[in-house]
Amino acid sequence: MRFEPGRLIVHRNVRQGRIGWVRTARVVSDDDRGLLIFVPRNAPVASEVTADGRGMRTMPFAEWITSSYRLKRGRWQGPPLLKFLPVGAAHSVWWFQDDQGQFANWYVNLEEPGVRWDDGTLAGVDIVDQDLDVVVHPDRSWQWKDEEEFAERLALAEHYWVPDEQAVRAEGRRVAAMAEAGEFPFDGTWCDLTPPTDRSMPDELPPGWDRPPAR
Repeated sequence: MRFEPGRLIVHRNVRQGRIGWVRTARVVSDDDRGLLIFVPRNAPVASEVTADGRGMRTMPFAEWITSSYRLKRGRWQGPPLLKFLPVGAAHSVWWFQDDQGQFANWYVNLEEPGVRWDDGTLAGVDIVDQDLDVVVHPDRSWQWKDEEEFAERLALAEHYWVPDEQAVRAEGRRVAAMAEAGEFPFDGTWCDLTPPTDRSMPDELPPGWDRPPAR
């Protein structure tokens, strides 16, 4: 299935059948290379928190897995964000901007390939975020990100949604090698792209944002 440019979708992270986070986005393009979406500042979002409102990264994983959860709505507080989901790939690539709106760095989010869905009035793509990431700097040097969190969660394998540490690391090294070589999409593509602003974001998450995960 393909999404039309300009269409409103939700990009969702799923953890063991539960929604971990939701980000409202607009489709920039969708072709044989993959899906490019744009998350503007203040876009409606939701994220899983404990009953008392704490996020997963604010506590030991051993405490998180014994908690009860709810989805807390909010707004995207990060910079305007382009995300590219290559067809069939176990990662996505994000373009971060600095405070002046200039390209700052690439961010490789290691994840299980997205599963798309389309309910007519709303569509989306569901991924499983594998937590370990790769930051690629403008000079194409790179480094791992969140290795400590990854190791902490792997130690509780029966509660973790990542079954194969080595496969995740192998994908990270593969994409890092692409970056070092300046291969697409690390060849400057979209570094100066200004997504169209003629379609505004809704004030709230669109109806259907919390529908059962597609994966």
